Amino acid sequence: MAVTDWKKSVVYQIYPKSFKDTTGNGQGDINGIIEKLDYLKVLGIDYIWLTPVYRSPMNDNGYDISDYYEINPDFGTKEDFKRLLDSAHARGIKIMSDIVINHTSTYHNWFVESRKSEDNPYRDYYIWKDGQDGPPTNWESKFGGNAWQFDEATGQYYLRLFDVTQADLNWENEAVRRDIYDMINYWIDFGMDGFRFDVINLISKGSYDNSPKEGKEFYTDGPKVHDYLHEMNRATFGDKEGFMTVGEMSSTTLEHCIKYTKPERQELSSVFNFHHLKVDYQDGEKWSEMPYDFIELKKILFRWQTGIAAGGGWNAIFWCNHDQPRVVSRFGDDSSEENRVLSAKMLAITLHFLQGTPYIYQGEEIGMTNLGFEDMSQYRDVESLNAYPIMLEKGISHEEAIRILQQKSRDNSRSPVQWDASDNAGFTTGTPWIDVAHNYKTINVERALEDDRSIFYTYQKLIQLRHDLDVMTYGSIVPELIDHPQIFAYRRQYKGQEVTVLANFSKEAVKIPASMAIMGETLINNYEGVHDTLQPYQAVAILK
Repeated sequence: MAVTDWKKSVVYQIYPKSFKDTTGNGQGDINGIIEKLDYLKVLGIDYIWLTPVYRSPMNDNGYDISDYYEINPDFGTKEDFKRLLDSAHARGIKIMSDIVINHTSTYHNWFVESRKSEDNPYRDYYIWKDGQDGPPTNWESKFGGNAWQFDEATGQYYLRLFDVTQADLNWENEAVRRDIYDMINYWIDFGMDGFRFDVINLISKGSYDNSPKEGKEFYTDGPKVHDYLHEMNRATFGDKEGFMTVGEMSSTTLEHCIKYTKPERQELSSVFNFHHLKVDYQDGEKWSEMPYDFIELKKILFRWQTGIAAGGGWNAIFWCNHDQPRVVSRFGDDSSEENRVLSAKMLAITLHFLQGTPYIYQGEEIGMTNLGFEDMSQYRDVESLNAYPIMLEKGISHEEAIRILQQKSRDNSRSPVQWDASDNAGFTTGTPWIDVAHNYKTINVERALEDDRSIFYTYQKLIQLRHDLDVMTYGSIVPELIDHPQIFAYRRQYKGQEVTVLANFSKEAVKIPASMAIMGETLINNYEGVHDTLQPYQAVAILK
């Protein structure tokens, strides 16, 4: 069934470098995506979100773009990309492209020119400042250390909120904004159906001064960010009916996200926020060992669910992506095959009945797990490689640092998709750019498709239910049992229909409270039935 309202869509995220290699060079490519479109059609998704495939030195795996108008030769050609768009459209699948417009690679021609001299025409495309016996401010980079990089050529510092090779653009410069809008319109004309905007709420910086508080808040949700997004909307995609956009919002607030997505403000369609994925951060510190806080997970999710709805905005809902660990290892249980399957289905059911546009990250639909790398030589992620020595400097032992990386590293989600039980999981005939997970012989697409009780078919059914049931998209959400230590529960209500969702996040059976008596049609259940008790990792949705 064709979905006419983007709000009823389900998006599948592809990280091309790890999806499917057709050349044998060990890296995924555009033709590999084309090869697997029929698989995605069977799954039933509506959109593919494609992480950046533009020309890049790949210091941050494509999020350091050196040419917005060219395709990275590692992935293929512009002709390959056009064929991907056409092939996806022929199957009723739309393509959402990832655009990084907070920063560029330092290899981008704009920056190459910018660093030549202080009076270069491109100097003001970036943020350059003098320093007094050190960096201009105490701002902290997202990748660790100070966010200002000294450049010998002109004796000034440039702002880089991420890697040293990712220089922040100066959105105060109208010429920068005009060039970015021209580029966006080029890709719309090329056939794009939507955009995901990377760290888009960082484009407007605050005052460039030192504060007694250290942290990242000085460049988040800045003073002109809503003006810039409204201007971009009006100059590019805003008049394209059904065009879907989603903004990645770093360390944002509910109030800002309502503004970003309220239709009458003409900014973005939807937003990602990450607050629910910090419930295993000890004292807010990512690089720490901590079991996740289940009650806090529920409170955060429900606060954003009810808050965005009340404000007239729209959520993107997700468990994992290319920057997050695998959810079945994080909030589920991968200690045994039975628990992995049950908890992966439970997590899928819990998420997909929430309000918002659901995102599935490649391999999530078969329950891929974290990697468990034991040696630093196996890691590839720049953030992880930077974090390791910082942890050691803080007095964390090598053994503990490895355990933390095994839990938190972005590489956990970036290993090759496990297509079958052949060498390298069927991903490549060459040497993969990052090691394949050790469990690929038992966890792979081929095996999932052959088993009608697999995690894959749970996702397939959830997608179909969202297409068919308006209550899943438009229904209000009523949180239940927020303080229950094991059960995640809520109701969705719309035009006389009500769906009750109950999920047991524990490995023990738990009695269902009397207030949540469930009667009606079972829409989906990862066990055979449900009575007055939820079995370990059981999840069920009931329609009445």
